[in-house]
Amino acid sequence: MIGLSSYAGVMESPMNPAVEQQPASPLANTWKQESIDNLKPRSVGGFVLVHAGAGYHSESKAKEYKHVCKRACQRAVDQLKAGALAVEAVTAALVELEDSPFTNAGTGSNLNLSGEIECDASIMDGKSLHFGAVGAIGGIRNPVLVANRLLSEAQKGKLSAGRIPPCFLVGRGAHDWAVSHGIPPCPSDKMATKFSLSAYKRNKRKMELAEKMDAGHNPTKKRRQSSETENGSGCLDTVGAVVVDLEGNVAAAVSSGGLAMKHPGRVGQAAHYGCGCWAENSCNMNPYSTAVSTSGCGEHLIRTMLARECSAAMQSEDAHQALLEAMQNKFISSPFLASEDRVLGGVIVLRCCRCVEAQPSQNIQGILVEFLWSHTTESMCVGYMSAQDSKAKTHISRLPPGTVPGQSLAIEGGVCRLMAVVE
Repeated sequence: MIGLSSYAGVMESPMNPAVEQQPASPLANTWKQESIDNLKPRSVGGFVLVHAGAGYHSESKAKEYKHVCKRACQRAVDQLKAGALAVEAVTAALVELEDSPFTNAGTGSNLNLSGEIECDASIMDGKSLHFGAVGAIGGIRNPVLVANRLLSEAQKGKLSAGRIPPCFLVGRGAHDWAVSHGIPPCPSDKMATKFSLSAYKRNKRKMELAEKMDAGHNPTKKRRQSSETENGSGCLDTVGAVVVDLEGNVAAAVSSGGLAMKHPGRVGQAAHYGCGCWAENSCNMNPYSTAVSTSGCGEHLIRTMLARECSAAMQSEDAHQALLEAMQNKFISSPFLASEDRVLGGVIVLRCCRCVEAQPSQNIQGILVEFLWSHTTESMCVGYMSAQDSKAKTHISRLPPGTVPGQSLAIEGGVCRLMAVVE
């Protein structure tokens, strides 16, 4: 029997009255959903939710993890206040997360078996539904900038002679395309840190020792030990962010250095469509705009397409219950992962809708934002902030005591309402 633990939290009421605390129910009865395109608010601002990986976050480094999440939130909010759309704000948040030596993305990424850094990243724009991604790219400090440039170039239309522009590039081709489009290269050794180098040397010694002990006598045991080393929840993985802007558009992004000691050329979920991130504005079929960013063991997330599954689940009335069921049924108990002893991953989810208060005034409207995170790893570090907040809030979510990583999950979240006057 798979154990299940869950708990819910609600966002603390901000000091600024422009952001009001809501009860845990998704929508109050006094609210009605309206088409985003038919309403023109004077200003709503926006909201950002970021994560610094699902894995294990030690108490000794908790301050650093929280600090980088705060900086990422602030970078995104600064963009939103300047009038940037969601896709640019989410890119700004990811650049900050990639630049931190404490995250496994960009600078400080895990080294592969050959001692090189190869990164994955992707971004999705909920308004246009365009997607950009890079996989196993080396020599680029901020892979998310390449993914974002791929997305923006694709939005310009076809290339010469009617060629379809790429949305996903890998390896050397991705690197050369990035440089040709003005993104400066950065040597891999400049992206490595003392921590990532020491981790590589330590993991290499463990692998060599295991191979020497096995000496081919028990290949099954050898494969199992290797898998446990690579997929252990102690290895921090992907970072990401989700954003809603002042127009009600959503965007999501994700970036990763991949599993420790991965095979050169391996591409994780951070670059795969529907696996690493997902963003989709509301439409006639979907009443809510949704944005998702995932983290964890890439192979588990790829085989379950978790980002898209969680996005689809968010169209249900009860967001908390929907995410709980998606993580349990589509991830932990997924038939695609039936052979796995521990299913490791985490998600941050944002959903929103434009709403108008029925009483007392028809000219007050805003965006109702629900944000949640869930993980099966030992911990997950998150941060969140609205454009009306003076500073970001951060939290390291941990599995409840006595639960088993990979077989249990934690889920938390909150609700905020961004208000504005309709012109």
